[in-house]
Amino acid sequence: MSEVKTFPNYIAGEWAAAERTFENRNPADAGDCVGVFCKGNRADVAAAAAAAQEAYPSWAAMNAPQRGKYLFKVADMLESNLDSLAREMTREEGKTLPEAAGETMRSVNIFRYFAAEGSRMPGMLVPSERDRVFMYSVRRPLGVVAQINPWNFPSAIPAWKLAPALIAGNTVLVKPATAAPLSGWRIAEACHQAGIPRGVVNFICGSGGEVGEAMVNAGPVKAVSFTGSCAVGRALHAQASARRLRIQLEMGGKNPTIVLADADLQKAVGSTVNAAMFSTGQKCTATSRVIVEDGIYDEFVAALIDAVKALKVGNGLDKGVQIGPVIDRAQLETNAKYCEIAQNEGAKLACGGRVLDEGEYAKGFFFEPTVFTAVEEDMRIAQEEVFGPVLAVLRAADFDDAMRIANKIDFGLSASIQTQNVSRIFEYVNRIEAGLITVNLPSAGVEYQLPFGGTKESSFGPKEQGPAALDFYSDYKTIYLGY
Repeated sequence: MSEVKTFPNYIAGEWAAAERTFENRNPADAGDCVGVFCKGNRADVAAAAAAAQEAYPSWAAMNAPQRGKYLFKVADMLESNLDSLAREMTREEGKTLPEAAGETMRSVNIFRYFAAEGSRMPGMLVPSERDRVFMYSVRRPLGVVAQINPWNFPSAIPAWKLAPALIAGNTVLVKPATAAPLSGWRIAEACHQAGIPRGVVNFICGSGGEVGEAMVNAGPVKAVSFTGSCAVGRALHAQASARRLRIQLEMGGKNPTIVLADADLQKAVGSTVNAAMFSTGQKCTATSRVIVEDGIYDEFVAALIDAVKALKVGNGLDKGVQIGPVIDRAQLETNAKYCEIAQNEGAKLACGGRVLDEGEYAKGFFFEPTVFTAVEEDMRIAQEEVFGPVLAVLRAADFDDAMRIANKIDFGLSASIQTQNVSRIFEYVNRIEAGLITVNLPSAGVEYQLPFGGTKESSFGPKEQGPAALDFYSDYKTIYLGY
């Protein structure tokens, strides 16, 4: 067995060791140690924040197309190692190798997209009411920004936070999730290899309670971008608001797919299974509620259960596997707990619901893809985020009833409808309370060219991705010029 590598933090352009470390283990095989990571502390955050503050003036003064050249180099570095990065992601997070390869390529595309934004960086030019006055606004960066990332998209989410921050001229503190830090570390490595100046990018592993909190309270930090749980998001909001920091929160979801009686049955089943079960249901945009119109309910449920039972569970590195492990034992226990709660409240376990811990599954954290029927809209399985391959099926009398059920939730991240009725499509688009809306497609699966974010308890602050990402990472300077 090859020697396990230790991965240091990255502060002020240097690889920084630490006294404390933690192991990153493969959720499909707990005996496989992916790497040992240095565990940062408050002093490390203070050093990184000081380095970012020192690097800021020259990075902000650099013209945006020149900053873009660095981002193009980062993209090239990642793409040149795509296969190995995908395998590392599967080992550390558990998703299947095709999913990991797709996510890695998405990170490459994100860096190229924002690198090109450096040649645009649009401001505003408007006519004045006064004679011989020229008026315009230009974007300016904020300063030092902190980014706290989740484990479920360990490359794409750091990429879509980091790239727009850098192209806008900010310097950055990055904290990965301790459950899957290697993919983010590889992005920091690519930034170093691309020659991004010292202090512009700083990468610190560690707990949210220590490193994350220290980032929010670091003096030079002007903005915080967070993706994770609602509970942590609320706590960060309180801390950031006390300092009047700009903050962006992407949190939970309990996303519906509505299936109307006129839907293409097989396509509707395929979209639902894709969104609910792929990535082991560990997406904030995953379908966790499918709301089926009465006229097609029985036929849809039968086809859905057949499709879910046919899914192959296993190590994401193995060919043919469609569903990998959950991230850790705590998530395994959460899935099992919600299955017990659902049955105690009267829902019917249609398939799945078991921890898989024998034979090929003995070394990992595997859970059967699960479907509950006879679910009522107020049950906890229909209201609370599980974040696993657990799907609740609800029956609706008609379209209006389905819309009522879909919106009767605290969350509002993504939503899907399956129908051939154009009028219903437009009514749904206008009435659904969600930020990401799909039609005859899975509720999960976003692209980087358009804004991403939700409503209600799912999101707070400006949107991520697409041109809207620059709205969070920049401000305007307005100029009135008389001549």
